[in-house]
Amino acid sequence: MRRTLTLFVSLALVGGAAAAIPATASAQGRAVIPLSHPLWATPQAKVADTTPSAKLNFRVYLAMRDQAGAESAAQAVSDPSSQTYRQYLDPNQVRDRFAAGDTTVKSVRDWLAGSGFAIGDVPSNKAYVEATGTADQVEKAFSVDLAKYKVEGQVLRAADKELSVPAALASDVLGVVGVDQATQLLKPDHTDGTPSDVPPAAGFRNAPPCSSYYGQKTDTTDPAYNGKNLPYAPCGYTPAQLRSAYGIDQAHADGKGTTVAIVDAFASPTLYADASQYAKRNDPGNPLTKAQFSEKIFPTNPELEPPDQCDAAGWYGEQTLDVEAVHAMAPGAKILYVGSSDCQDSSLDQALNWIVAGHNADIISNSYGDAGEDIPASEVRVWNQIAIQAALEGIGVYFSSGDSGDEAARLGTPSADFPASGSWVTAVGGTSLAVGKDGKKLFETGWETGKSTLTNGAYVPGAPGAYTSGSGGGTSVLFDQPFYQKGIVPDALSTQNQHGNHKGRVVPDISAVGDPNTGFLVGQTQTFPDGVYYDQYRLGGTSLSSPLLAGIMAVSDSLTHFHHGFVNPLAYQAASHTPAISDVKHVDAAVQRVDYANSVDATNGLITSARTFDWPNLAIHTTGGYDNVTGLGSPNGLAFLLLP
Repeated sequence: MRRTLTLFVSLALVGGAAAAIPATASAQGRAVIPLSHPLWATPQAKVADTTPSAKLNFRVYLAMRDQAGAESAAQAVSDPSSQTYRQYLDPNQVRDRFAAGDTTVKSVRDWLAGSGFAIGDVPSNKAYVEATGTADQVEKAFSVDLAKYKVEGQVLRAADKELSVPAALASDVLGVVGVDQATQLLKPDHTDGTPSDVPPAAGFRNAPPCSSYYGQKTDTTDPAYNGKNLPYAPCGYTPAQLRSAYGIDQAHADGKGTTVAIVDAFASPTLYADASQYAKRNDPGNPLTKAQFSEKIFPTNPELEPPDQCDAAGWYGEQTLDVEAVHAMAPGAKILYVGSSDCQDSSLDQALNWIVAGHNADIISNSYGDAGEDIPASEVRVWNQIAIQAALEGIGVYFSSGDSGDEAARLGTPSADFPASGSWVTAVGGTSLAVGKDGKKLFETGWETGKSTLTNGAYVPGAPGAYTSGSGGGTSVLFDQPFYQKGIVPDALSTQNQHGNHKGRVVPDISAVGDPNTGFLVGQTQTFPDGVYYDQYRLGGTSLSSPLLAGIMAVSDSLTHFHHGFVNPLAYQAASHTPAISDVKHVDAAVQRVDYANSVDATNGLITSARTFDWPNLAIHTTGGYDNVTGLGSPNGLAFLLLP
């Protein structure tokens, strides 16, 4: 399961590296902020003016004093061939060398205050100035008209043209986030209250039969699928099974001394209780203690216009999965849960920046992303700048690569997903994993699922079934090929979606189990017909893959007694000449899966389906060597954990 931000704004940075784009001069002493106007905000799509008194909260992000120098330094501390490898900077050093200066901060604050806005936070890394005011004040300050526009079945707020700022501030403004509503998520349809009013998600249970390990039980009663009697899907792998399959149990290290942060939207009121109960039931030797777990929750502001679409209860399951997966792999690590105030990009990047600004964690796992890369330029520049600072400080930032393959079925054209496509983050793809009776890996292949439902004695459609979901992958149109992929990622992949022979960033970088048909056993408080209580079920997605890898990296940090930081340069170098990463290749296999028709019991009957691994008809494929389903491959036990 992976939360998906569905966005509709075109970003004309084809082939670009998402560097800061300076504002350009215009008439009347103003400077236009490039690409700050959503292309869908056309006169034809306008449905209403914005209420002048509506309250808005936004942030003016400030450009680094020397972004090129910051990127060069980030590469130097992350590249094993550099003389300053792992000579990380602390937050104060990053601020003093690269952040906006006090004069810049004061100039932007003074302008905003003079425009009538209430000034909010300026974080310690001086990344932005936050402000709150009315729609009327925003219109006057940025020389635009705000209106409501109908787009893709939604009604969203946006400006009628590019935002502008005083010309004197042109070189200081990286972007403005929060004026439009281009970055909305789905909201639950059962509540209009705040997230604390949202009940736990509707219950789900595994239907029997399912297996305790891969191949334990075989379906011999239903018709054979493609000439084979299929094994029943695992009920959900336990922490011990996954630690064994990935060789973590050989490390004699558990992540102690490392803090893993998890960023999601909102905060489940039962998050710690569920994760603690889960550990007691499924990993009794490794309790999740209160001393290991902490939370930072950004409060909602009831005075502000809320996002139109946010599935708060849906995020509860995501949070629970993330915490339990990290603890499963690194039971000694500290876990910091950071919940944004809502599900918009602008709130999630605030949460991420808070971690980086204070170096509040050594590793950050993020199990959310946009559907493709068609997003506001301000957001791209903001996320990129935060990720660069994380690399400078030796913080590893991990993003799930997506659960919709190459996105062509949803978007009409192939696309990588952002922020996983960023050059300064590690994109984590998903695999299908077979764990045997002894806890050892039987095989691992790319996760791309085909489904055939047993209907009146026949499988519909026939093998290999219809595509349902799979590891996200593809070539970015926003980011150039990064230095660490040169000579390793095949040109046939890096030139896809590009003009001429130009090469782009390809995702994912590395993978771990994500297929929900070979997924993780998760425990969560849910809403069942007979009440609200804790129960367990199987779950997957690259939102499983990312926290699992974050946990593995925490163990590696603990074992080697240093923090790996931005691991991509090391991983790509190691994959070419060490056994640290197992090459994931195509395997012809499938499982039989049984589900309750009503998700909780057999009252409404059962649904039986065959689930094919590594569905062959997608445009992205699992191959030998680097591929755009699994990246370099998956962690290979001690060889990976001991990466120098």
